[in-house]
Amino acid sequence: MSWDTKGKHVIGKQYFVRQAALLFGIAKATKDPKLSAALMDKAADVKSKVDELGVPRDLSPQAPDIEPPTT
Repeated sequence: MSWDTKGKHVIGKQYFVRQAALLFGIAKATKDPKLSAALMDKAADVKSKVDELGVPRDLSPQAPDIEPPTT
């Protein structure tokens, strides 16, 4: 699976953070050690994707550069 981290983000960083936390919580709650290990691996994979995303870019509109009027 390829993760496009250079283009526009349709799914934000917070989505992946929530997914990793959910997987980790389920892994802790299950009594099946194999399932728990698999969920922990998946949570670690999702967390690494969050780390790859880095700091979100500021997509807010920027003010245009305006030169002061000359008099």
